[in-house]
Amino acid sequence: MKRMRLLQIGIAALAAVAVGSGLWAAWLRPVEVRVAKVRHDVPIQVFGLGTVEAQVTSQIGFETPGTLVELHADHGDTVEAGTLLARLDDREQEARAAQARAAVTQAEATVEQATANVARATAVLKEKLLTNRRRQELVERGTTSQQVADEAQAAADVAKADVAQAQSAVGVARANLEQVGAALVLEEVRLAKYRLNAPYDGIVIKRHRELGSALTANEPVFTVVDPKTVWALAYIDEARAGAIQVGQPAQVIRRSAPDRPIPATVARIDIESDRVNEEYRIYVRCGGCPLAFHLGEQAEVKIKVATLPAAILLKVNALTNVKGQRATAWAVEDGRLRKLDVALGHRTLDGRVEIVGDLPQGMQLVEGPTAGLKEGRKVKIVPSGKAGT
Repeated sequence: MKRMRLLQIGIAALAAVAVGSGLWAAWLRPVEVRVAKVRHDVPIQVFGLGTVEAQVTSQIGFETPGTLVELHADHGDTVEAGTLLARLDDREQEARAAQARAAVTQAEATVEQATANVARATAVLKEKLLTNRRRQELVERGTTSQQVADEAQAAADVAKADVAQAQSAVGVARANLEQVGAALVLEEVRLAKYRLNAPYDGIVIKRHRELGSALTANEPVFTVVDPKTVWALAYIDEARAGAIQVGQPAQVIRRSAPDRPIPATVARIDIESDRVNEEYRIYVRCGGCPLAFHLGEQAEVKIKVATLPAAILLKVNALTNVKGQRATAWAVEDGRLRKLDVALGHRTLDGRVEIVGDLPQGMQLVEGPTAGLKEGRKVKIVPSGKAGT
């Protein structure tokens, strides 16, 4: 029994020695790691999801109620500014306009007649003045009676009054012409409201009503967009949006064409954020937007906010004790591992973070793998993709 116990103790001791030897050998064997290299011209981008929109979008309709009798555009049509898109039944208003035009014609004739009366009265006045002057000369020479001279003077005075009356009639006629002219303008303005024209060069993206529809005032008939104002609206986390400025380069990647990114530029940053989601609303305008677009289509937007001339980048999972802009990284110094407190800077879209500040001479940061690393252990630096513990 005693011999058996001694045998068990011996076996356990040998096992312990073997395990210890294995652990010691593992400790002495250098662990393979990759170290981060300095990268140059690193783009720093922020990312946001959004939609394709148009800055200028208009729902257009008639300012007056009526029945729709003509339609000249439909979904997808390209229209020029001023193009007739639709017309309401305007027969009643056309009759009013015709009546106003007739009134203008009549008023013009009245003005012409009054002007002619002035000319006739002026001619009569000229004749009466001449006759009166002659009669007054004859009276002075005593060759005619005073009564004849008085009658000539009275006739001249009446002729003067006739001229004044004729001139007054011209003024009244012209005022009437101005009044009926204004009435005609009003009726023609009202008549124009029965026609719906394109407000600008654009594309019809929706036709809301069809022929025969009874419309109320300002009821939408078409929705038109200006294709030159198509842009993308992106929602970007407030924590990442602080460096965004108008004019920065961007990329728009539509869901329908993920392999064809569209270059763009930041055009507007809304002053008001989304209070619920805590996001900035950023608008980017593309430099060469495709002719075919779909408003509301989902899009990814990447905005370049900076370029790092030279930087050391580590993946976030290679860091520990991340607190704000500080973290702990693994470093290699004199062939052994040690922990190093580092300052963090910009983050890239592929999950890497900039290490800010200079490293001590000869020190390198471990890029990976970091599982099972211990301070003081020897390391062997290997190229990317070949490291293993």
